[in-house]
Amino acid sequence: MTAITATAPRALESPLRSTDFTGTGQLLRLYLRRDRVVLPLWVVILSLPLGSVYIKSIAKVYHTPADLANFVSSVLASPAQLAMYGPIYNNSLGAAGIWKAGMFHVLVAVATILTVIRHTRAEEETGREELVASTRVGRFAGLTATLLLVYGACLLIGLLAFVSLAKSDVPAAGSLAFGLALAGSGAVYASVAAVAAQLSTGARVARGIAFAVLAVTYTLRAIGDVRAGAGPTSVLTWLSPLGWALQVRPYAGDHFAILLLQLALAVVLTGVAYYLLAHRDLGAGLIAERPGAATAGPLLGGPFGLAWRLQRGTLLAWTVGLGLYGLLLGSVVHGIGNELGSSQGIRDVITRMGGNAALEQALISFAFVFIGIGAAAYAVSAALRLHAEESSDRAEIVLTGAVSRIRWAASHLSFALLGSALAMAVTGLLAGLLYGRAAGDVPGKLSETMGAAMVQLPAVWFFPAATLLLFGLLPRWTTVAWGVLSAAIAVYLLGSISGCPQWFRDLDPFEHAPHIPGSAFTATPLIVLLIIDAILIAAGLIGFRGRDLR
Repeated sequence: MTAITATAPRALESPLRSTDFTGTGQLLRLYLRRDRVVLPLWVVILSLPLGSVYIKSIAKVYHTPADLANFVSSVLASPAQLAMYGPIYNNSLGAAGIWKAGMFHVLVAVATILTVIRHTRAEEETGREELVASTRVGRFAGLTATLLLVYGACLLIGLLAFVSLAKSDVPAAGSLAFGLALAGSGAVYASVAAVAAQLSTGARVARGIAFAVLAVTYTLRAIGDVRAGAGPTSVLTWLSPLGWALQVRPYAGDHFAILLLQLALAVVLTGVAYYLLAHRDLGAGLIAERPGAATAGPLLGGPFGLAWRLQRGTLLAWTVGLGLYGLLLGSVVHGIGNELGSSQGIRDVITRMGGNAALEQALISFAFVFIGIGAAAYAVSAALRLHAEESSDRAEIVLTGAVSRIRWAASHLSFALLGSALAMAVTGLLAGLLYGRAAGDVPGKLSETMGAAMVQLPAVWFFPAATLLLFGLLPRWTTVAWGVLSAAIAVYLLGSISGCPQWFRDLDPFEHAPHIPGSAFTATPLIVLLIIDAILIAAGLIGFRGRDLR
């Protein structure tokens, strides 16, 4: 049997045959054609700037070994910097130059997760996979073509990163170590996404699972590096694949053996993905959907009740996840300066930066930017429910009744806006309670964390507003909303490079949020962002009301 149908359980087929991979080459060419714009873009962005931007920017600013040593000391004295990028392991130009580029491991993980889910679970959800599977295409062809595409892109990123760094005045061995570690990070999270794609029937849930794994591993790495400071590596860092990538330590020992951990995990997870794929039906997920009640409850009498029924699980998961991050933040922020070491150099840097209180405020301000990015990811996911409902023809059934298009769209958009606000508020509350209890000032510290959380909302809401604009005017390109969020993250990270022009940094909505606590509150940028959000939402609703359903 060479064809796969939606009614044939894959678990009943023979374990493995050569025909299971039939059509892999044709699907790979199809995926390359579909990604002919996006794939080269993220390959270039994640590799070529390394030598020409990162290394040269550090060399331009820090001219002497003493300047580099002072820079490294200031980094090790900043918990915000340690949490965001990790430590610098020596005073060399290479180690300092690629320090901020360590965030590229997160960016390549985001890119691979989105690509794998798009070509696997999203294809099944829309029914296109069923059409393809009804031809002479093997059951493993789609997943194999996807992984070949993504793993190949990761290797290309690693190769181009090596070339970009090798052209700078840094050792070639360190350049190779960084390039391989970057490729390994992409491969690990591509395999995570491949497993997540087998677990749920929806692409949104699969993306949520994969991004939750990424968020947890990033948190483990960040807290581990903050607690370790300039000392020995924390156990928490070793629990995270992102921590492994940094522990390769390019230009500071070049620990190539750690790359075997990345390779082993990617191989194991890839095997798990194939095993799960072989033991489920086409279009099904291994997380069983619960049957609904025999009769609908009163809440399902309107579009907002239906939206609540569809969105509540995702909202709860994201709120709990971000809330746990808030608990971790609140538990480590107080007295963080005392954990960075007792050397005179580090203590002098802490004094120049304003003391321990200023360090704590800087860490809170930084942490809630990334919490805001997480809330924005939830908001995009919630807004994309409109696209999923329309693509599956369920929206047409609802809109044939007395429900207007604006009311239906507003029901899901409200969860994107209010749900993200709820998640940020819960995170700020939990972080403030633990921080205040440790510091002996619950009201004061709670006001600081709540303020840091809530000022992110206008920037967070920009992304569901942009999603609605795409949905209303360019429905076929609605999922590009994930690209908008990824681009904003890239701009935020690249904008932290010394000498980066301000106009480039201003492209990121999170750049305009007041950096509180620690600086004066200014309402003007928040008002401007809210006006932009309102314009995008209005344009999206008008566009949706005037176009045909797909």
